[in-house]
Amino acid sequence: MAGVLKKTTGLVGLAVSEAPHDRLRILYTKILAALQNIPRDAAYRTYTEKIVNERFDLVKTEPDVQKLENKINCGQLEEVILQVKLDITELQTIEVHCSFFVSAVTSIKRLEGIPTSFLMP
Repeated sequence: MAGVLKKTTGLVGLAVSEAPHDRLRILYTKILAALQNIPRDAAYRTYTEKIVNERFDLVKTEPDVQKLENKINCGQLEEVILQVKLDITELQTIEVHCSFFVSAVTSIKRLEGIPTSFLMP
């Protein structure tokens, strides 16, 4: 990428990212890794992985910031970065609840003598 193209996002409190591609690569890698802790057949994991992988491919292949913003079609890259950070926070909450649920169901199934292999991510 050839330097910062703009001085402001025009959005109060949202600074221009000097390296949005790098930031998105890091964040998308984090969210994909965190999704591995969610059961494979969970709808949240399925749909989130699909969206993240599509956008991650765009980040890897489109060096132009403006074109990338147009292809992702979710506002400025700074807004996309903010949304991914919020998604990671949400995912951490889901992981806590999911692990609690899996532990509880696993305990119940063990007491009932039912296989628990379907619960593992």
